Amino acid sequence: MATTTTFRATDAQDGRVPGWTRWLDLSDRSLAVLLLAPAAILLGLIIVYPVCRLAYTSFFNLSLTSGLPAEFVGLENYRLMIDDPVFWETTWNTVLITLITVPGALLVGLGLALMANLPFAMQWPVRLSLLIPWALPLSFAGLIFAWFFHSEYGVVNDVLNRFGFEGIIWFNSPNWAFAAICLTIIWKTSSFMALIILAGLQTIPRSLYEAADVDGAGRLRQFFEITLPLLKPSIVVALIFRTITALQTFDIPYMMTGGGPGTSTSTLAMYIHQNTVSFLDLGYGSALAVVMFALSMCVTAVYLRMIRTKE
Repeated sequence: MATTTTFRATDAQDGRVPGWTRWLDLSDRSLAVLLLAPAAILLGLIIVYPVCRLAYTSFFNLSLTSGLPAEFVGLENYRLMIDDPVFWETTWNTVLITLITVPGALLVGLGLALMANLPFAMQWPVRLSLLIPWALPLSFAGLIFAWFFHSEYGVVNDVLNRFGFEGIIWFNSPNWAFAAICLTIIWKTSSFMALIILAGLQTIPRSLYEAADVDGAGRLRQFFEITLPLLKPSIVVALIFRTITALQTFDIPYMMTGGGPGTSTSTLAMYIHQNTVSFLDLGYGSALAVVMFALSMCVTAVYLRMIRTKE
């Protein structure tokens, strides 16, 4: 003990710090690197490596059904993609679903959030109802709405018949099947948008509305001049998550129509599943997945640029 004390006193007199104590006096930059290193390693293992492996596989002709070893073909899979009409159809279906369901879910979610934010005496039943569609598994929601839109014993046709309208054979028509899928996705995802927007509504100070009341501003003017501008960050965050998941739509159309009739309701994610799981063509399926990943990153970059511009 005396030796250790003498050593520490000598080091202090010489102005030196023992090696083990240097870790206790890190700069802000070194401390940040040390704390972020585990998260960076984890992200590298679960995101960066799989994406790099996916891109690497897309340059090979790798089909498990052929029995042949992987052959490097360069950009051949991407060239085949350009000449593939199913790729263009499924990509257009994916983009169309995104363009319809994202604004639709935003409008419905905004209305639900405003309703849940009203000063009810009992707010918890309204807010609890927002969690039910969000917590429901996507495949289960697809099965439920496949029954709702069934042409013979579905709830939708039964309601139409009760009002004197003729029932619709929903899944035999590409347009009606597509409409049914979009309505289902909007119902399923609007609660997620509502929860994010509701969180943003909770951060708006009530004093702003009280001051607006004093100035004589009506509810509509308060919404456009106070609520909507202060909700923009929450709306952009909700749009980022919803758009990315919309571009990866798989479960609901797969369970409702299986992509039919024909491939009129098939999405890019379903086409990737068909090539990789059903046809075991890992090379071409990987190339398709790279395109979907690049499309998601481009959309995310646009949203992030919007946020930076507004700041």
